[in-house]
Amino acid sequence: MKILIAEDEPQLSKVLVAAMTHVNYDVDAVYNGKEAVELAGKNSYDIIILDIMMPVMDGITALKKIRASGDKTYILMLTAKAEVDDRVTGLDSGADDYLTKPFSLKELLARLRSKERREDDFTPTELEFGDLSLNTEEQELISHNSIRLNNKETQLMNYLMLNKDKSLSTEDIFNHVWKNEDNVNSDIVWIYISYLRSKLESIQSKVQIIGEKGGSFTIIDR
Repeated sequence: MKILIAEDEPQLSKVLVAAMTHVNYDVDAVYNGKEAVELAGKNSYDIIILDIMMPVMDGITALKKIRASGDKTYILMLTAKAEVDDRVTGLDSGADDYLTKPFSLKELLARLRSKERREDDFTPTELEFGDLSLNTEEQELISHNSIRLNNKETQLMNYLMLNKDKSLSTEDIFNHVWKNEDNVNSDIVWIYISYLRSKLESIQSKVQIIGEKGGSFTIIDR
């Protein structure tokens, strides 16, 4: 999993990054909410962890800005015991969960493992972007008309639409859609991007997937 953590206490941030990296998570660390919003707008993350009390921009404001951009990434807030009102505000503003300081590393890692196991529970079944909509349960892509997708096409389109306007590397896409599959390599990404491009054309959508083989890809609305 790829994780963004915004925590302004350098020592705590260092400990958290070390613990998550040790269990093979890919971690980006920033120290205020403004940096978190900027990175969330550029990169795809499976989880964003935001401390509430941060300089420059607090965690609640950062949360609201991330959600206002349409980003549906799972967000975990870190709060102090006295910040009850902030916890309520955070949940009302779109946070998925919170963890109260001081907390144990074991508990944090357990929360992350739980999210990893239950990833589909936090993904919407219907997504919209431009003139395009995707129903993941029906595996149907709809614009001026509709077309069925296979399972991997659905997963790939879902990942692209959840990260609209973001540049996603071939490696990121491969690791997200084809994780735990040993019989394929990253060349499969280009093949499925080509499938989706053809299907977008067939339903006359203005939405396009830009990028070249082996590079990064972005879904955009023309």
